[in-house]
Amino acid sequence: MPKFLCDVRVLLVVAAIAFIYLQLRLFATQSEYAERIAAAVEAENLCTSQMRSLIDQISMQQGRIVALEEQKKLQDLECGQLRTLVQELERKGLQRLIDKVQEPVAAVVIMACNRADYLERTIKSVLKYQSSVALKYPLFVSQDGADPSVRSKALSYDQLAYMQHLDNEPVKTERPGELIAYYKIARHYKWALDELFYKNNFSRVIILEDDMEIAPDFFDYFEAAAALLDNDKSIMAVSSWNDNGQKQFVHDPYTLYRSDFFPGLGWMLSKSIWDELSPKWPKAYWDDWLRLKENHKGRQFIRPEVCRTYNFGEHGSSFGQFFKQYLEPIKLNDVRVDWKSIDLSFLREDKYPRHFADMVKNAKPVYGADVVLKAYNIDGDVRIQYRDQADFERIARQFGIFEEWKDGIPRTAYKGVVVFRYQTPRRIFLVASDSLRWLGID
Repeated sequence: MPKFLCDVRVLLVVAAIAFIYLQLRLFATQSEYAERIAAAVEAENLCTSQMRSLIDQISMQQGRIVALEEQKKLQDLECGQLRTLVQELERKGLQRLIDKVQEPVAAVVIMACNRADYLERTIKSVLKYQSSVALKYPLFVSQDGADPSVRSKALSYDQLAYMQHLDNEPVKTERPGELIAYYKIARHYKWALDELFYKNNFSRVIILEDDMEIAPDFFDYFEAAAALLDNDKSIMAVSSWNDNGQKQFVHDPYTLYRSDFFPGLGWMLSKSIWDELSPKWPKAYWDDWLRLKENHKGRQFIRPEVCRTYNFGEHGSSFGQFFKQYLEPIKLNDVRVDWKSIDLSFLREDKYPRHFADMVKNAKPVYGADVVLKAYNIDGDVRIQYRDQADFERIARQFGIFEEWKDGIPRTAYKGVVVFRYQTPRRIFLVASDSLRWLGID
């Protein structure tokens, strides 16, 4: 019996120990879970707080978005109103321009390449007289190539528009020894004139080069001649240049002539003529090409007796050819001629032949070898006959005028007649033998 009781007590003790151990483990587990629950509750509270903060921020951003949208609507409305106002002002400004000048008389383009110092001199000369008539003669500089000094110089003037011709296509000359420069110049001219006539839609363009100065009445002269160019289809272009315009060969700044020889060096061309020339523009030597009879098709050019441009370009693609002898002594007109008051109808095709023939017929004929001395001793106009090109060159050499011909035409000639002054108001007419019948001279 005692042994049984002892075993029971042992079992009770073991059971009590096991119970106590289980209670301890349960308490420890409960404590651990309680801590975890507390941490989870704390984390949940933190998340809730952060979520509320984010919700508040989103609400604020949404408020800002709404405010910005309202501001944008207001700005869009104001921009629309300003746009309408600007358009109205532009319309009114354009209308005032149209009321004052229906369209420009002509665009003026200065053809440039790599002579920044020359270009500056030309721009200053042009702006001296163009500023007062800028609406009638919008000014452009067209540069061939990428010379930075020329580009910088052109862009330094607010009074003009700048164009740049970049052509990297290789040049293939048609004959050995030809200068590539003449091919590049021809490409540049075609590109620039296409831009002005077709892209900018000008009806007339005056072409200058970057080594020219202009006369005080340069623009008035071209404005007066524009009507002739438009209305008389026998006129191909109007030039400001006279090849025999040296000081000793000119006298009257009011005198204008027709010529079968293209003068160039400051000339005005119409869009209708360019429509014809552009598709067949030459690869090089465009000025000589224009002097071919097949290209001007019997049409003529208006030129002044006293030049309205002066060419100071001793250094250029032609290496100063003729400069000292023919270009440097040119007389640049310094008289402000009122061209608006002068009737130029005598230059029309239906009037000019008789007008010119009468001048030649009224000149006194001079014959013999020493024509220069004989002409000098006559007070009035003088007429000298030449047989052929060689004979013309001989006589021209004695006076000192240009001897050169192009396609059978002497420089400045009209119907085979070259006219110039000789140190006095007297006119000298060098008359081709073939022209006598046309002139009505026996």
